[in-house]
Amino acid sequence: MSDFTTRPEIRGTFGVVTSTHWIASAVGFGILEKGGNAFDAAVATAMTLQVVEPHLNGPAGDMPAIFHSAKTGKTQVLCAQGPAPAAATIEHYTGLGLNLIPGSGLLATVVPGAFDGWMLMLRDHGALPLRDVMEPAITYARDGHPVLPRVAHTIAGLQEFFEEEWPSSAETWLPDGKAPEPHGNFANPALAATYERLVTDAEAAHDGRVEQIDAARHAWRQGFVADRIFGYLAEAVVMDVSGQRNKAVLARDDMAQWRARYEEPLSYNYHGWTIHKTQAWSQGPVLLQALAILKGIDLASMDPNGADFVHTVIEAMKLAYADREAYYGDPDHSDIPMDYLLSDAYAAERRALIGAEASLDQRPGRVPGYEHLADAYIARAARDFQASTGVSAGEPTMSHLTEKRGDTVHLDVIDRWGNMVAATPSGGWLQSSPVIPGLGFPLNSRAQMFWLEPGLPTSLAPGRRPRTTLTPSLAEKDGTQMVFGTPGGDQQDQWQLIWFLRFVHFGLDLQECMDAPLFHSMHFQGSFYPRAVQPGEMMIEATFGDTVIDDLKARGHKVTVADPWTVGRLTAALREHDGTLRAAATPRLMQAYAVGR
Repeated sequence: MSDFTTRPEIRGTFGVVTSTHWIASAVGFGILEKGGNAFDAAVATAMTLQVVEPHLNGPAGDMPAIFHSAKTGKTQVLCAQGPAPAAATIEHYTGLGLNLIPGSGLLATVVPGAFDGWMLMLRDHGALPLRDVMEPAITYARDGHPVLPRVAHTIAGLQEFFEEEWPSSAETWLPDGKAPEPHGNFANPALAATYERLVTDAEAAHDGRVEQIDAARHAWRQGFVADRIFGYLAEAVVMDVSGQRNKAVLARDDMAQWRARYEEPLSYNYHGWTIHKTQAWSQGPVLLQALAILKGIDLASMDPNGADFVHTVIEAMKLAYADREAYYGDPDHSDIPMDYLLSDAYAAERRALIGAEASLDQRPGRVPGYEHLADAYIARAARDFQASTGVSAGEPTMSHLTEKRGDTVHLDVIDRWGNMVAATPSGGWLQSSPVIPGLGFPLNSRAQMFWLEPGLPTSLAPGRRPRTTLTPSLAEKDGTQMVFGTPGGDQQDQWQLIWFLRFVHFGLDLQECMDAPLFHSMHFQGSFYPRAVQPGEMMIEATFGDTVIDDLKARGHKVTVADPWTVGRLTAALREHDGTLRAAATPRLMQAYAVGR
C-alpha cells in the first residue's frame, strides 16, 4: 500500500491549528506565534471564519466547543446554542398554517449564541486582549479577502431573490448590484464596522482585559447590536421557504437574558480510548451509541475500504440515529435515558439487529417507560409534511448538492502547553436569513430542528435548546489527546465515526484517515427542513470502486455514488503524551488546511 497522502501530516511541538479555511488556520497560528494560547487562537480563527465562510456560519449563529484546559486539567463543553424565544410556541406556529418550522427566514430564529460563546471562552481561558484577537477578522472584513467560488456561486444563485425579497442581503452580498467573482476581493464593511465598534467601545469604557470582553458581550446582547437587531425585527416580515412572509418571534428580553455556559461532557470508553461529546441537546451522543454497538464486532479483521466494513458501520449508524430521533433533546427540559442508551446490555441488543442485508425500517430501541417516543418517531418518519421547497432552506450539504444551501465550519487548536479546543460553529448563513441592516450579518435558522408536535424531547417550547447537529469531539488514551470534527449536518457524527474507527483499528495516521474514501447514510429523518426520510439510502465516494459498490447494492442498500473527493470535511489535531503535536485537514473542497510547527 502506498504511503502517499494529499498533504503531509503536520508535526511539531509549538502549536497546531486546523480549520475549514486556510486563511482562518493561518490567523489562528499567527495568534499562537504572538504568544496567545489555544483559546485565543480558537476565537481568532472562528471570528475569521465568520468573514471568509459567510455561507457556512456567522456571529449570530450557534456553537458548541469541547476543550481541555492545561491549567485546570479539566475537559469541558462550552454550550453556545441559543434556546427558543419566549414567544416560540407550537400554537403560534401552527396558527400560521405550518406543519414544519421553515428552514429559512425570521420565524426560524432562536437566540443568537456564537458571539457570546466565543467571548466567554476568551474571557475565562484566553490570555490576549480583545483587540488582538478580533483584529484579523476586522481587517479581512474591511479590506477584503479572496472570496471562495462556492460563496460567489451561492450569492449569484440568490441574486434575484435577494433583490426582490431581502434587500438588506442584496446590499451586503451584491456590491454594485452584482455577485462577487470567484477568487475576487470581497469585503463586508458593515460587519467590519460592527466588530470594530464592539472593540473600540469596550476599550473606551474599560482598561482591563476581562472588563473589555464583558463590555463587548453587553453591547452585543443589550447595546447597539441588540438595538439594530430589534429595530429591524419590529417591522420586518420576510419571505421564507414556506412560501409565505413571516415575522420573527425573537424578542429583546430573549437575547438580553441568555448567556453561554459550561457543561460536563458525555463520555464513553472504546478500545482504551475515552471519547468526550456534548450532552443530548446535540446529536453528539449518537457517535458514542454507534461505538457501543460496534465495540462487540471485530472491525479490525475487516478491510477498512471493503463492503463488510461499510455495511456494518452503516447499519450501526442507522440504529444509533433512530435513537437520536426518538430520544434526544434538551436535558434541561426532558428526561433523556442516556445511561440506558449507552449501557452494555442495550448495545448488545442493538448489535444483534445488524444482519447480512440492509434494513429499510426505522428501528429505534424500546426503552422501558419511553416506548411512546419510539412509536412517535416511526409514525413521524412515515408522515408526508407536504413541505414547500421553493426557497433555499439552508440545509447543510456537500459539494455534490446545491450551493444555495448552508453548512458549517470546524476548527481544532492545540498549543504547546496542552490546551486544546474543538469547535463546530454554524448558523447565521447568508442564504437562510436576511442581513440585519447596518450590522453586516444575518440571524440563524436553528429553530427548524424543532417539531410542531407536543410531548417530544424535541417539541418546540420556549427556552428549550434545539437538538442541534453540531458535534465536536475530544478523545484521549494513555496521555495522548486529540480533537476532531467536521461540518455536514446529519453526516457529522457519521464521518467522524468512520475516521475514528480507521484511526483506532487500522494504524492509519491523521492525514491517511482524512484521505480515505467516505460514505454516509440518509436512511433516518433529516434534521433540517424539509425533514426528509430516505429509507435504505446511502452515499459513497466512487473511490471505493465498483466491486464494493455492487456488493453493497446486492445487500439491499440504495446507493448514490458521489464523485471522488466530495464527501466529508474533517479536520483533526493530536497531542502525544511527550508533547509532540500532529494535525491534518481534508483536501475535499480544497479549503481546509492544517498549520503548525
